[in-house]
Amino acid sequence: MLTDGSVVTVRAVGPRDLGELERLHSALSAEDRYLRFFGAASDTSVERFLRRLVEPGGAAVLALGAFAGERLVGVGHFEVVVPDVAEVAFLVEHARHARGVATLLLEHLAAAARRRGVRAFVAEVLAENAAMLRVFRDSGLPYEARLDGPSYQVKLSLDAGEPYYAEVSDRERVADTASLRRVLCPSSVAVVGASHRVSAVGHAVLRNLVEGGFTGTVHAVNRRGGEVCGLPASRSVADLPSAPDLAVLCVPAEQVPGVAEDCGRLGVRGLLVISAGITGRPAITDGLVGAVRRWGMRLVGPNSLGVANSDPGVRLDATFSAAGHPAGEVGLATQSGGVAIAVLERLAPLGLGTSTMVSTGDKYDVSGNDMLLWWERDDRTRIGVLYLESFGNPRKFAWLARRFCRRKPLVVLRSGASPVAQQAALSHTAAAVTPSSTREALLRQTGAIGVDDLDELVAVLASLSWQALPDGPRVAVVSNAGGLGVLTADACARAGLEFAALDRSAAELTTLLPDQASARNPVDTTAAVDAGTFGRAVEVVLHDPAVDAVIVPLLRTAVGDPLPGLVEAVTRARAAGCATSVLAVLAGLQESVTSLAVGEHRIPVFTDASLAARALADVTTHARWLARPQGVVPDLAHVDVPAARELVDAALTQLPSGGGWLDPRQVQDLLAAFGLPVVPSTVCTSEEDALAAFRAVSGSAALKVRADGVLHKARAGGVVLGIATVAELRAAWARLAAEFGARFRGAVLQPVVEPGRELLVGVYREAAFGPVVVLGLGGTDAELIADRSRRLVPLTDRDAHDMLHELRAAPHLVGPHADRPVDADAVVDVLLRAARMAELLPGVVEMDLNPVIVTDRGAQVPDARVRVEPREPDDPLIRRLRL
Repeated sequence: MLTDGSVVTVRAVGPRDLGELERLHSALSAEDRYLRFFGAASDTSVERFLRRLVEPGGAAVLALGAFAGERLVGVGHFEVVVPDVAEVAFLVEHARHARGVATLLLEHLAAAARRRGVRAFVAEVLAENAAMLRVFRDSGLPYEARLDGPSYQVKLSLDAGEPYYAEVSDRERVADTASLRRVLCPSSVAVVGASHRVSAVGHAVLRNLVEGGFTGTVHAVNRRGGEVCGLPASRSVADLPSAPDLAVLCVPAEQVPGVAEDCGRLGVRGLLVISAGITGRPAITDGLVGAVRRWGMRLVGPNSLGVANSDPGVRLDATFSAAGHPAGEVGLATQSGGVAIAVLERLAPLGLGTSTMVSTGDKYDVSGNDMLLWWERDDRTRIGVLYLESFGNPRKFAWLARRFCRRKPLVVLRSGASPVAQQAALSHTAAAVTPSSTREALLRQTGAIGVDDLDELVAVLASLSWQALPDGPRVAVVSNAGGLGVLTADACARAGLEFAALDRSAAELTTLLPDQASARNPVDTTAAVDAGTFGRAVEVVLHDPAVDAVIVPLLRTAVGDPLPGLVEAVTRARAAGCATSVLAVLAGLQESVTSLAVGEHRIPVFTDASLAARALADVTTHARWLARPQGVVPDLAHVDVPAARELVDAALTQLPSGGGWLDPRQVQDLLAAFGLPVVPSTVCTSEEDALAAFRAVSGSAALKVRADGVLHKARAGGVVLGIATVAELRAAWARLAAEFGARFRGAVLQPVVEPGRELLVGVYREAAFGPVVVLGLGGTDAELIADRSRRLVPLTDRDAHDMLHELRAAPHLVGPHADRPVDADAVVDVLLRAARMAELLPGVVEMDLNPVIVTDRGAQVPDARVRVEPREPDDPLIRRLRL
């Protein structure tokens, strides 16, 4: 997408494009031709240059074109001038200047150049060519420019990092928002397949548009003509008086490609496909996608419930939902139309509603990522809600969601992970990674709130809408029924909340309440107190500085109703500036969540204490994520990426076509290239090799078997420790050779490492999510203990710190009560280096550092395994549509 929201296709330029290249050049103004070809002596030399762009150039030359339909509107190319430096240049149609064509081409060229090992772009730009200099300067890539006579010598570093991707993401947000306006804020809509039958989907969509008060123009298309919902119907798209911003397709699947083509030809730029039965039918899918690409349209669906926007200036309801779309501050995007209807029906009774709703359906194009970009700057959206059955680009989602959650809460309704057969896990790391565990890591990393069902979703939305975020996890329970208070306390404990110590409140509560009451948390006022006394007890607890949130489970009895007291207490507290969160539990409600009016405020009221505790825990976790430092992806010393890439490439030439495990010497060199604290090892193929290596070791040594089919050496009995003499070495060698027989291929000898805590640090490239970093307890019992923390790359220093402290064993490893404390900084450093390797070396698909032995003075890696596969580098954050 360009900055104005129009869509172009970026692809390699080839011989078939020579005519378009020549047309593009011939249409240039004299000024544009001078600025671009100031070094060319004649039109003949320019023509030779254009022809050279379409000649095969291998890895040394690449030309990319931006095409609007079949028309070439811009071209960029690079040519390698020295092994890791390429010269780059651009040519853009004058009418498309200042729309981001050159910037978009630069991003794609940079990604392609990085895949080819290019580390920097250089360019010569005339001093008066301010527009091109601005493209380079504002790209986000490290930029240098030196004036040399009439031109600048420009250099761009292609080592992309967080600042660059932040700039790319900002540009994407501008372009995406502009393009989605045609879908979410259209000035005109055409319903194609607007049926005369009241029960038909096309009729329902048109009726919702008309009755919903859409502020723009509505057109109906029905092949029989006539009148539908009071509107005259055109017989075809071609018969429409003008191109609508948005066309809604409610026609049989077989007709969708043809209608989409007609829409594109007319000038439609937003397409909403309600029709189902398209996915899984290649001819129909290809026809639809081809039309969308050819005409530069944005597509919602197919198999979509529709889209809605409650903005008073738009009032768009292009859905076949009967639930209506009450206006509100919740942005909703869901793959399932049924989930969308269920959420809308749950929100309406609470007085909550949506700002925008998009049913992405099979999400050929518009996805949850697009909606994050839209909601981020939409003032009418306070909370985002996503229901995703799959992640099309998890790493981009992680980037966008992390930024979104710094501004607004994001609630993700989890879908169940299907029990599918997985490839046999050949490492502890692979055994620890599942799609569901990775999804949870993604949510924790981004600050999104994950919920498991619609009740929890609505409970969280009510809490976010009506209460301030808690300052911490300390909760107090105040009830007029002791048993209900205990059950609520149990629910809070299960949800991971902490119980506040009411030291400051205890004396006042003791004076206020009857003798049989309990002033300790959970507070039991007894059912005998009147509403005023109950309210004052709640108010005392609300003002206690040790309390971050209060849950009030209560019962109406024949001797009193505590509800008025609760309302008065919260009213007084709010008037006094107390913002402590309050949630009520009232057994016997028909709805799982409702609300209680407190002046201008509302209190969420739940029928179940467990639901209240889960909702409070969810918003508390989000609040804690917001309060923590954001973290950065730090620059790491002693990292030699070119050497590591060369090692992996060389290894792949020696391994079978599908890749395999590196040998110990290669593993040691690879880890050393990323500055990991690998213990020096010697690969020995004979006893004489082992003896020679042993003489170079000061202190005792360890001997680890190399045998066919043995991956977990310690588990297989293939490790001998504490070898102090030549005789012990000979005995160890003989024992290993005898035990493993024909599989024995030698051993690895290394000095014995100082004892310490044994951890596991691993990387596994999960199919849907990319590289996942795992931390856990290590050693031979790594899988039995199953104490794990996971994150996706890129990993920030804060992420690495959180991984260590998330372990159940963390209190024994770090902090004031650790019995054998470890060097936390050393663990964080190992995690960051392992993550950087996974990020920069796509060929590394699996890595086990097990154990990582950590003491209070540092970390060492005595054993590691790495598996590689031939994989092309990918840039998941590059701007591209899903189609």
